[in-house]
Amino acid sequence: MPFHGVADYPAFVLAIWVFLMIPGPGNLVLIGATGKGGVRGGLGASFGVIVGDQLLLWSAVAGVATLLKAAPHWFTAVQWAGAAYLVWLGFKMMRTRPGAAAVIEVRPRHYFRQALLITLLNPKAIVFYMAFFPQFVHPTQHQGLLTLAVMAVTVATVTLLYCLIAIALTRWAAERLRASPMAGVWLERVAGGLLLAFGLKLALGR
Repeated sequence: MPFHGVADYPAFVLAIWVFLMIPGPGNLVLIGATGKGGVRGGLGASFGVIVGDQLLLWSAVAGVATLLKAAPHWFTAVQWAGAAYLVWLGFKMMRTRPGAAAVIEVRPRHYFRQALLITLLNPKAIVFYMAFFPQFVHPTQHQGLLTLAVMAVTVATVTLLYCLIAIALTRWAAERLRASPMAGVWLERVAGGLLLAFGLKLALGR
């Protein structure tokens, strides 16, 4: 029986969790924010991801998916903007120097904006909500806005739980890297290189 109009609710929750685990720029930014800004930085990035997801989710509900299909040039613009932002952020992280992490001020709002922008400019996330979200709305037993609200709250809750686990694991790893500053620098550079690669792949794969 559908849960408040959501068809196969356990599968819906599992699908969200699997999507979150797929390596991508969102995970890299969350890890980077936690490594540099601690728990506060990680939480800032987490809420950035959650707010971005909610905006994409409700935009899909409101018909932005139809608009993107009708006007492909807008989707292309989003692709280019997302690619450019990832390349810029990756390049910036790759220039990290020894000792730089020690003088970084903890600014959760900065990590919030960073994660929010990356989520909103990620075409894969847009396509995910366009194609995935409607599949779990029961065609005959949905309850309209209530069903959509239940799904939105579920996405936010599962994302928050995932982010808290990622923050805890990152902090655990950071404690062990703290004794070796160069290890932290190279970890930052590797993450930056991966972000840059994501951006280039996004641009070249248009």
